Amino acid sequence: MIQLVPYIISKTKLSESSVKNTVNLLNQDCTIPFISRYRKEATSNLDEVQIGDIVKYKDLFEALEKRKKAILKALEEQGVLTSELKAKVTACADSTTLEDLYLPYKKSRKTKAETARKNGLEPLAKIIMSQNANDIESIAFKYVKGDVSSVESALEGARHIIAEWINERSDIRNNLRNQLERHAMISTKVVKSKKDDENAQKFRDYFEWEEALSRIPSHRLLAILRAENEGFIRVKIEIDNERALERIEHKIIQGQNSCADQIELAISDAYKRLLLPSLSNEGLHKAKDKADEAAISIFAKNLKQLLLGSPLGEKRVLALDPGFRSGCKVVCLDEKGDLKHNETIYPHPPKNDQIGAMKKISFLTEAHHIEAIAIGNGTASRETEALIRKIRFKNDIQVFVVSEAGASIYSASKIAREEFPNYDVTVRGSVSIGRRLQDPLAELVKIDAKSIGVGQYQHDVDQNKLKKELDVVVENCVNAVGVNINTASHSLLSYVSGIGSKLAENIVNYRSKNGAFQNRNSIKKVPRLGDKAFEQGVGFLRIKDGENPLDDSAVHPESYAIVKKMAKDEGISLSELIGNKTILLKINLKNYCTETVGLLTLEDIIKELEKPGLDIREQAKVFTFNQNIKTISDLREGQLLPGIVNNITAFGCFVDVGIKESGLIHVSNLSDSFVKDVNEHVNLHQQIVVKVLDVDIPRKRIQLKLHKI
Repeated sequence: MIQLVPYIISKTKLSESSVKNTVNLLNQDCTIPFISRYRKEATSNLDEVQIGDIVKYKDLFEALEKRKKAILKALEEQGVLTSELKAKVTACADSTTLEDLYLPYKKSRKTKAETARKNGLEPLAKIIMSQNANDIESIAFKYVKGDVSSVESALEGARHIIAEWINERSDIRNNLRNQLERHAMISTKVVKSKKDDENAQKFRDYFEWEEALSRIPSHRLLAILRAENEGFIRVKIEIDNERALERIEHKIIQGQNSCADQIELAISDAYKRLLLPSLSNEGLHKAKDKADEAAISIFAKNLKQLLLGSPLGEKRVLALDPGFRSGCKVVCLDEKGDLKHNETIYPHPPKNDQIGAMKKISFLTEAHHIEAIAIGNGTASRETEALIRKIRFKNDIQVFVVSEAGASIYSASKIAREEFPNYDVTVRGSVSIGRRLQDPLAELVKIDAKSIGVGQYQHDVDQNKLKKELDVVVENCVNAVGVNINTASHSLLSYVSGIGSKLAENIVNYRSKNGAFQNRNSIKKVPRLGDKAFEQGVGFLRIKDGENPLDDSAVHPESYAIVKKMAKDEGISLSELIGNKTILLKINLKNYCTETVGLLTLEDIIKELEKPGLDIREQAKVFTFNQNIKTISDLREGQLLPGIVNNITAFGCFVDVGIKESGLIHVSNLSDSFVKDVNEHVNLHQQIVVKVLDVDIPRKRIQLKLHKI
């Protein structure tokens, strides 16, 4: 019987003590952020990715054990569970082997083999498989009765039974799996009736395609499968059939006689009808799972970079959602993100009221003491930015172009309706744009991560796996930054370690009734927020200007006594210790080690005390596109342009150079050396300089190269 800890170690290669202690903490309902931040001694300093891997394999192990129990119960009910079979099932370490063991006993729909058994042909099949009879047709004649009308139908029925036996042999299945894994080719053919379909043209590269299944990149496989799902192409998985049949025959056929001839026919039938369709489909599913994993990993990395994007901070912002015919929606937000004013201006066609729009913007910036302007990057964005830059403001006002991705999803959501019940979607969308500039993380957590559009083929991958992975990313990002409990929204609070949606709602309700929290201990007064939730979440909740300066830090209350002792030993107050780098660096941490608190935790405490409450994110920086580039027609080969990375995929990254179409930097153009991971060369929303390599105006494709400055 396999055990949980050894199973996880075999998959992760982590130490036994790290895995064992992490599993114990997980079983105590501890979260990944809490374990990685506050239980470093127990885990030997595992990070959230390593702990996440332990969670993943723990879940897989538990699912495997659950399936084993179900199979053992089914076998027992059928009366076929021998001690040998039970031992094999119990010892299984993977689901493929487990399902192969169960295959002969599965209650399936009516099969050809089952019909043959009912016709009394199993004894004949056993005689053929013994390969001892010379005149098998004479023997088969004895079975001609009832529904078996001839010798050939008797032999055919026996072959159906033999084919099923062959299909159920794990050694044959594993051998064929190995061949598929190493040599399978995936090929495609266009559906002729759909060849000229307008929607099929984006898949025309795959109208006739062939590639090794083991080497096909994730993005290409997902594109091919989408094209198949939409009915534009047909997909086939193929291997060398002759070699595969020879290997099966070599395992079964012992000599040459009439029995061997029948077995050869049965092998061919088993291969074409049972083995190849089943295992090639299994191989394609495995390749799809692998492609899903790669795509989800890219999406997760992109999402993390987006969520940890540079915040402007608590500044008063004027936000514009640009548009032509419908005008530009303008909102003014205070430093907390609260809506103070909204209206619509019409600087672009058909009204072209540029002067009126400029006067209005100038007036609003003064009236609401605006410090920065956020412009959505959708339709009419460049034209609106150009208009804003013509205005001579009295004060120094920074102008930012902000991604609108997912803003429309938020503006129509239940969260937005509850927050702004008296305003329409255009106002809500504009508010979201402005708040994204102030704090991208706090605003983006309100939107389903899949709607943000920073991945590849996100609608084609396993949606449950995608959601699970993205939720972990959001949770890790929120807890890495920390949350101001007195200003955070329900959405942001719900991602805090140990809190969740219901407790987040209780926190917001308690805050609205009782006012701001003055210290971390008062958080315990929130209804249904028990000791466990407090332990898991309190270190990630911040209280600005509270009664205890440590409450605005990542130091957990369980370590407050240690910090107070440090201050006492140095003969200074707690306030004098916090931020005093000179004294903090002189402290001998070994003097404060206990059975549960070691140097790893103490080093974290000192780092936090040096700069308490420091935001790990960089501050937002102003960026300006080349003002002479307005459409794809303005691009020329060899141009050097400023751009912003707006999506990262396995095959490269897309860059916004200030026009409607994003350009692609293929992996081969990211570096002069081999690129293993695109994220090692560029980050989402990174400001870079690119060189234009090629412009295909009819197909609206732009090829770029990363320019090294």
